[in-house]
Amino acid sequence: MNLDEVGSGRLYGDLAWLMPLISPPSDYEEEAAHWRTVLREKLGAGRHEILELGAGGGFNLSHLTSDYDATVVDLSDAMLELCRKLNPGVKTHQGDMRTVRLGRTYDAVLIHDAISYMLDEADLLAAFTTAAAHLDPGGIFVVSPDHFKETLHIPDLVHEIHDFGDRRVTYVEYTFDPDPADTQVEALMTYLIEEDGTVQIEHDRHTWGLFPKATWIRLMEEAGFSVESHEFPLTGLDRPYVLLVGTKR
Repeated sequence: MNLDEVGSGRLYGDLAWLMPLISPPSDYEEEAAHWRTVLREKLGAGRHEILELGAGGGFNLSHLTSDYDATVVDLSDAMLELCRKLNPGVKTHQGDMRTVRLGRTYDAVLIHDAISYMLDEADLLAAFTTAAAHLDPGGIFVVSPDHFKETLHIPDLVHEIHDFGDRRVTYVEYTFDPDPADTQVEALMTYLIEEDGTVQIEHDRHTWGLFPKATWIRLMEEAGFSVESHEFPLTGLDRPYVLLVGTKR
């Protein structure tokens, strides 16, 4: 199989059923605690209303809904279905984080790892502008870059094994950069699903944006935010876990 034969974005379509297996909601508990710390620091006490753009299956969000009333947006019907099952009562909307407008504002807007799918500066600025459009002055925007250009060492290889009773899922992710002159990297993913003595093998391909930290901050400021960088330790991560926090001016 050559590269052009690998389907793109299958994890958000026909392979969405794999998402809770390769990335269980329980894995997000420590990460979400840092989001809660920032939100409590910035919003204060009370049950505030938050909007998550590109919420996916709502796995990180599932650790926040006990404290906040949430609305979510995602492009994928399959992801929104997972999100509704995991987070009953959360309001869902299908839409693109670059262009969606819900006609109201929230106390905070969140973008988790879906921000990785912004492939150039225009995409990134559009997503930040959407966040600003859903906040009043003083509102809070929290975004979580998976990587900065300074911290991702290419090529990068990740593999994980998850056991679920009689089913085992092995996940392999290889990230490479076909054109170092642009702002995009490619990730090839292989999923091996072992069950009842058989192995099902699925392949997937994703394209992610990669930007220096200074670009993230510059574009957030251009969208109307005063920006702070909050760093936290995270188990299994060999670098600080960074949340960029914007206050709408």
